[in-house]
Amino acid sequence: MSTPSASNATTPITPATLTSSITTKLSASFVHLKDTSGGCGQMFEAIIVSPVFKGKTTLMRHRAANAALKEEIAAVHAWSQKCFTEEEWEEKKGEFILD
Repeated sequence: MSTPSASNATTPITPATLTSSITTKLSASFVHLKDTSGGCGQMFEAIIVSPVFKGKTTLMRHRAANAALKEEIAAVHAWSQKCFTEEEWEEKKGEFILD
């Protein structure tokens, strides 16, 4: 039986730490993170813009993000993501209300 890693057991996931992980692990040029938990900090929606996603399908992008953020995702209750290349984001960013 596996046990949780020490980092998951002692370090809570915050919007700041999650944003930092996304930026570093996915070479993201833009990250918008929204806590949708109602205050408990366990549900997040993310918009991630990265050159890593170029040439990948939506499923491949989600798999890449999930693999890179495996520990962080395991520490939260719910995770939702939208992944774009920089070119796609320039075209679509007007469709999103970022708060």
